[in-house]
Amino acid sequence: MADPLPTRADYRHFLPIQTRWNDMDRYGHVNNMVYYGYMDTVVTDFIIRHGGLDTAESPVVGLVIESLCRYQHPISFPDIAEAGLRVGKLGNSSVRYEVGIFVQGEDAIAAHGHFVHVYVTRADNRPTPIPAGIRAALEPLVM
Repeated sequence: MADPLPTRADYRHFLPIQTRWNDMDRYGHVNNMVYYGYMDTVVTDFIIRHGGLDTAESPVVGLVIESLCRYQHPISFPDIAEAGLRVGKLGNSSVRYEVGIFVQGEDAIAAHGHFVHVYVTRADNRPTPIPAGIRAALEPLVM
C-alpha cells in the first residue's frame, strides 16, 4: 500500500510562486522540470531570508547531491503555485528539504519531493558543518 500523500498541514513554511506562460509545455500544463525550479526557489529564498546566506560571498554553500519529485496533478498558467517547505533530516553537514507544491487556495497536493544539500566550503568543496544561522532557521522546520 502506498504512503498517504502529504497535506498542507505537513509543511511549516510556504512561498507563493507565480507560474509563467513559458513554464507551460505543449500539453497545457507546467512542465515537469519547472517543479524542480519551484523546489529550489522555496529553499534558496528561505535560507537567504531566514538563514542569512549570502550567495555571492558566503564561504560555505549548499550543493545538491540528490533530488526527487513525484507529480500528482498538473498546474497551469496563470495559477499561483505555493511551495510548502519542511526539513526531513537535519544532519551535521547535510539537510534533506521536503517540498510540497500546491495550487494557491487548493488543498490537493500537485507535486511533492525532496532534495539534499551538503554544505561545503566554497574554496575546496569539502563538507563542513551547516552554518549556525542557517541551522537556527531550519530547526523549526524539522518534522
